[in-house]
Amino acid sequence: MKKSILSGILALAASASGLMAQGAAPAPAAAAGPKQPTPKSQAEVTAIQAMFSAQQAGPDAIIKAADELLTKFADTEFKELAYYIQAEAYLQKKDLTKAQVIAEQAMALNPKSYQASIMLAELITQQTRENDLDREEKLGKAEKYAKDAIDNVKDVPKPNPQVTDEQWSEFKKGIAARAHNAIGLANLTRKKYEPAAAEFKLAADEDPQPAYLVRQASALQSGGKNAEAAAICDKLLADPQLHPQIKQVATQIKTQATAAKK
Repeated sequence: MKKSILSGILALAASASGLMAQGAAPAPAAAAGPKQPTPKSQAEVTAIQAMFSAQQAGPDAIIKAADELLTKFADTEFKELAYYIQAEAYLQKKDLTKAQVIAEQAMALNPKSYQASIMLAELITQQTRENDLDREEKLGKAEKYAKDAIDNVKDVPKPNPQVTDEQWSEFKKGIAARAHNAIGLANLTRKKYEPAAAEFKLAADEDPQPAYLVRQASALQSGGKNAEAAAICDKLLADPQLHPQIKQVATQIKTQATAAKK
């Protein structure tokens, strides 16, 4: 079972909120592990819970609730989380520029944040174009963020004991897959098709999503490896549950690859 980044964070934060609400102190054994954010008052707990509750009301409500937490509790240990949740909300609003600005604020607070790293890697690759004068600077930065996400998520402990070891392992594989996918997209922008295909393959090895596989096929076909591209498309198209959009792209790639082989 895959878990989104946000669900893992919410599990961590909900645990801390529940602890504060109960007026309990962390168990002594927990001191040996990584320090968890802790609310300093019941009023802060209420603000944190309001930020989580806003998930049901849409991105504008999330942004407002996070702003209120950050404004009223400037020293909150949940600042990084608030920035990250805000960035996710701006992504929902398709405001990629604002999402990147907020994610960079989260990154400044915690350079080891795999959440902010993977978001920034994806945002930068999505917004970088082939003819941008600063293309290589931006893509180099995106690749660094992606590699940092892979490195930093490896040894992150479970945020909540209710998450099974298997679920947490799969979650971390998903982060690595997204990172490899971002590097693959960066190489596509450079028209470096072989390295791009290799990264998409690594992404699919970690998390065999059809989106990664169809991108691998596209990169292979663009790089002249038509037989390999067609073989991947055949496997994808054999799935009756394949998403219609991916099916359409796979069909187009297979048609182009087949024509090129003749």
